[in-house]
Amino acid sequence: MRLISYFDKLGESTADADTVVRSAAVLAECSVGSRWHSGAVIRYGALGDLLDGRGPNTPVGQDLEVWLERTGADHALDPVLLDRLRHTLRMVDVTSMSRTDLRLGDPAMIEMILSDKERREDRVRAVELLGLDPGKDVRVLAIYTEDVGPVVELLERTCPGRFVRSVSIGNPTAILMQAPLESRRLCDILHAAIVAEHPASSRSSGGRGPWVGIGERVSVHAAPTSWMQARRALRFASSTVYGQRAVEFGRLGPLELLADVPLERLLETRGVARINALAASAAGAQDVDTLEAFCVYGSLRRTAAELHVHHSTVASRLTHVEAVMDWDLGDSIDRFLATLVLMLRRMALSSAELAASEVVGG
Repeated sequence: MRLISYFDKLGESTADADTVVRSAAVLAECSVGSRWHSGAVIRYGALGDLLDGRGPNTPVGQDLEVWLERTGADHALDPVLLDRLRHTLRMVDVTSMSRTDLRLGDPAMIEMILSDKERREDRVRAVELLGLDPGKDVRVLAIYTEDVGPVVELLERTCPGRFVRSVSIGNPTAILMQAPLESRRLCDILHAAIVAEHPASSRSSGGRGPWVGIGERVSVHAAPTSWMQARRALRFASSTVYGQRAVEFGRLGPLELLADVPLERLLETRGVARINALAASAAGAQDVDTLEAFCVYGSLRRTAAELHVHHSTVASRLTHVEAVMDWDLGDSIDRFLATLVLMLRRMALSSAELAASEVVGG
C-alpha cells in the first residue's frame, strides 16, 4: 500500500516523466527504464543518475513500455512497481496535456478511456479533457483498414454525431462516437457507404477491409465494454460480395460466441475445409458464390435474377455443391448448416487478415 501511495502522490504532483522514472529507480534500488513509441527513452540508475535520455523532451500520448534492470533476484513487489510506474507515466501525459495545447483525439487519453485497468476517476478526468459529454452515452467502433484517414472522413460524412479519433499504433483504430443514431441504422449506413467506395474485387476473396465492428451504446465510463464488443464484432466483418463490411455486436445475439473460436479451429472445421477446397478452382468459386446468393435470397428464381443467369444454371451449381458437401438444401437443417459454414468461412478469411495485423481479441 505504501508503494501504491508513493506513486499516487507522484501522479498528483507536478512531476514530469523524468522525475517519475528517477524516483522509481531510487525506490527500486536498481536501474529503471521507459520507452515510448515515439522513440523517447528515459533511464535512471539506482542513485538517481541519468543513464539515457534520448528523444522528445516531453514524450506525451504514446504507447510505452517500462522495465527494471536488477542484477540479483527479482523482488516480490517488482510487478506492482512496474504497473504503478506505467500508470503514473500515463497520468503525467494527461496532466501535461491539460497544461498545454490539447489536441482532440490524443491516443493516451483515448486508451485510458477504453482501458478497464485504469481507475474510474482517471477515466473521468480523461473524458473531461477530451471534451466528451459525460451525460451522454458513447459507442465505440473498431475499424480495420490499411489507411484509416479516408474511412474516418467517410464516417464523418455519412453519420451524424461527434467522433474522437484514436491515432492508433497499427490496427484497429478506435472511434468514440456520441450520437443518438440507432445501432442497426448506423450499421446499415456504414455498410452501404463502405461498399459504395470499396466494392469487393473478387467474389471468393475476403479482401482487406475496410471493416467496422460496432459496440453497443453505453455510459461513457463503461466505454471499455463497448470497445471489447466492437473488437468481437469486427471478426464477423467481411469483404466478400455477400459479407457485411460493418457488423453490430448487439445484432449478433448468441452468434457472438463464435468470436471465441480461434482461427486455426475455424480452418480445421470439416465444413469450412471442404468449402474452401471447393472454392479453390474458378468453377468451384462460382458454385460457392451461387450458394451464398441462394442462402441470402432464399429461392432459385430470385437467386438467378440477382446473378443474371437462368434458374436452371443456379440449380445445377447448387446440385454440385450438395454432392461435394453431402447436403440436401431442401432440408432445413442442411440449409442452416450451409449458412453457418459460409459464415465461418467468411470469419476465417477475415480473421486471417486480422491475425496478421494482431487485432484479433476479445
